[in-house]
Amino acid sequence: MALFKKRTVGKPGEWYYCLEHRKVEEGPDCPGKDRMGPYASRPEAEAAMRTAAERNLQWENDPRWHDRAGGEG
Repeated sequence: MALFKKRTVGKPGEWYYCLEHRKVEEGPDCPGKDRMGPYASRPEAEAAMRTAAERNLQWENDPRWHDRAGGEG
């Protein structure tokens, strides 16, 4: 007997982007390790990779997240 049941049906309006299949899905069709979300709408899920790339770029260029040069602090 399984201790945890796999959730096979998503909540209405719950959208994910599957990294494995590179597609948008409503509800959790694929395992959590392979998906991003949930998103409030299909267009938000479709933009998941672009949003992640933009956020990564912002993080890479944010001086608060990098060590100071020359051993200052």
